[in-house]
Amino acid sequence: MIIGIVGKIAAGKTTVAKFLEEIGFCRVSCSDPLVDLLKGKIWRYTWVPEVPIKGEPTRETLIELGRLLKEKYGEDVLIRLSLDRTRECENVVIDGVRSRGEVEAIKRRGGIVIYVEARPEIRFERLRRRGADKDREIRTLDDLKRFDEIEERLYRTSELKALADYVIVNEGTLEELREKVMRIINLKVR
Repeated sequence: MIIGIVGKIAAGKTTVAKFLEEIGFCRVSCSDPLVDLLKGKIWRYTWVPEVPIKGEPTRETLIELGRLLKEKYGEDVLIRLSLDRTRECENVVIDGVRSRGEVEAIKRRGGIVIYVEARPEIRFERLRRRGADKDREIRTLDDLKRFDEIEERLYRTSELKALADYVIVNEGTLEELREKVMRIINLKVR
């Protein structure tokens, strides 16, 4: 089974993916191949695209490298690389799916897509709490909204909600989120 997780920055995509990892899925983020390529960790792949830029894996660098790879190798390149990276796994959850081409690539392989959403104010608080390196450029709510706009222009993330098989509103507790994810899995396994 392949499950793609879509949503804006800090909506809860990784948390959903971790819940699935706890029940046996291999978890990979669409950004993992980008980080691997930037850092030269290519031994995980049977195929490696030409990397047109080098640098630290900041959110801006990852967005730019992803854009360049998609232009050259197709909209589904990050899905192909993510599945290559997890080729030994029976069930895979791909966190951070961000484009129509990626959604369609997952569905062509018989997978499902879950869209996770939350209000910007809630997402900004999550960003502040997690303090991840890739988020260091997001210091204010306005910064988050600016990155939302960049992603929206590049990938039309909001439009992906209509393509998703399931939508989860993630504005409650972790346990409420886990219950929503498990309901979806139970529907798909039957």
